[in-house]
Amino acid sequence: MRLKTAAALVLLGLLTLLAGIGQRTIWAPSETFTASVPADSAAAPLTVIDQKLRTLHEGPVKITVQGDGNFMLATGRPDDVSAWVGKTAHNTITGVSEDEKSLMVEHADGEGTAPNPAGSDLWVSTENAGGELDYTWTPPADGDWSLLLASDGTKPAPVSVSMTFPNDTSTPWAVPLMVLGSLLILGGIVLALLSARRKVGEGGDSGYARRARERNAAPQGQAPSSSSSSKATMVAAGVVAALLAGSGTAAQAATPSPQPSGGAASPAAKEAAGSPVLLDAQFRRILEQVSSATDAGDAAKDAAKLSDRVAGPELEIRTQNYKIRSQVGSYEPRMPVRSTKLLTTVVTSGRDWPRSVLAVTQGEGNVVPQILTLVQQSPRENYKLMETTPLQPGTTFPNISRGGTETLAASDKTGLLYSGEEAMSGLADRLTSADSPFKDKLVEGQSSPYIADTLSYQAEVVKAGENGNFSFTHKVVPESTVVFRTSDGGALVLGRINFGFEGTPKAAGDKLSIGDDAAALAGGKETTTGMVLSFAESMAVYLPPAGSTDPMKLVAATRGLVGASFK
Repeated sequence: MRLKTAAALVLLGLLTLLAGIGQRTIWAPSETFTASVPADSAAAPLTVIDQKLRTLHEGPVKITVQGDGNFMLATGRPDDVSAWVGKTAHNTITGVSEDEKSLMVEHADGEGTAPNPAGSDLWVSTENAGGELDYTWTPPADGDWSLLLASDGTKPAPVSVSMTFPNDTSTPWAVPLMVLGSLLILGGIVLALLSARRKVGEGGDSGYARRARERNAAPQGQAPSSSSSSKATMVAAGVVAALLAGSGTAAQAATPSPQPSGGAASPAAKEAAGSPVLLDAQFRRILEQVSSATDAGDAAKDAAKLSDRVAGPELEIRTQNYKIRSQVGSYEPRMPVRSTKLLTTVVTSGRDWPRSVLAVTQGEGNVVPQILTLVQQSPRENYKLMETTPLQPGTTFPNISRGGTETLAASDKTGLLYSGEEAMSGLADRLTSADSPFKDKLVEGQSSPYIADTLSYQAEVVKAGENGNFSFTHKVVPESTVVFRTSDGGALVLGRINFGFEGTPKAAGDKLSIGDDAAALAGGKETTTGMVLSFAESMAVYLPPAGSTDPMKLVAATRGLVGASFK
């Protein structure tokens, strides 16, 4: 009876062991699974792939898109993608169904078309394809990243989208089954050994057998030696311990990592809120496009070639510069914009619009480094060059973290000696009056006397003006003021000041003359009624932190003639 029981245990153990091994081999789960967008999903010009899908399972996610004609897949921060999509009708792929066969899609109604998203500065990278695209979703940097799929904004985005994810290959029952099977086999072996020994004992007790038992008997007071059954038990215990140790490791490895929920914002999402609005590769790409646009405009003296990448004061100054140079060959061109030698960048970590960034460059044709101020007015607009401001000779650009810095409102003086608007107003007053109360509060280097030269020029014009009365004004353009926090707790303030030069004849018949450059804009060189000249001044001032005894410092400055007319 015991032999039959032992045989049954061994057989059952073998079956159990094989079941455990089978879970690790022939019945092991697939390493990946693929889910697709349902065929009946509504069409929309834009499709957003939510950032949660990239981290749904640990490991790379592969995306396959099939569509008619050309389409693009763009990578951007979730808030940037959302801002660009705006009120346009769109689909959002948010997750995977329970059976892991379908992608979950949410449809949002809205405007039927959108601008072509290709070429937007919001995208860190784009993949362009025709017909079919195989893409491995790799984040370009830390934090959360979403994808935007579109044709041209007017046609529906491709609806044939599938995503292949790493599968959960853990087999939690494999090791327990192997352990149980091994125990059953060992139990059957032990039971068979005990049964065989009993039969030997029942067959008689010859003198030879008795003497053998006496020789093997343990001395009195000494523990008996291990029997074959106890040895088998020890072996079994060792096997079980080893298997249980392996089981613990396997169980630990198979424990799924926590997945982000769709409720409260994840730490990564919160971190993205303070991320720099541009990565270095983005910035360089934008700068190259700005440089190409200005090179084309400068070479052709055609402001129309600037419109895609230049705006504000810089567009106004270059437009007038081209007009003057077309008539006055000796008039100096505007300093070229170069991307070949990028000295440093300043990127805001503020996620609202407008967004302002700075580049300090000094390429071929730049006598000194210059600060380039670029502004993105809204999500669907690209960055445009607003000002170019050469550093004053002998000055040092303040240290600002390249990993992103805070931008302040012009009226905010938190942690500063002055606010940005106070600094610009003080500079305007300093340029207007030699006795300005900001005379000792805002200084410049001895090798870069922009303020001193301006005051000297104005005084000489007034003194030499025998036939006319002359006046000068410097007025801040408030909306142009941008303030970046520096690493020492201070700030760098940039903005535009309108420099006005007005002259009126002292007596009837007196004539006032203007230079060839102004004459190209005014349509003549002399007037008996008066004249008005307008210059745009691009300025940059360093503000010390609160508690400092240092004065403000003029870091960069330049001016360009933008208007001339007769009264």
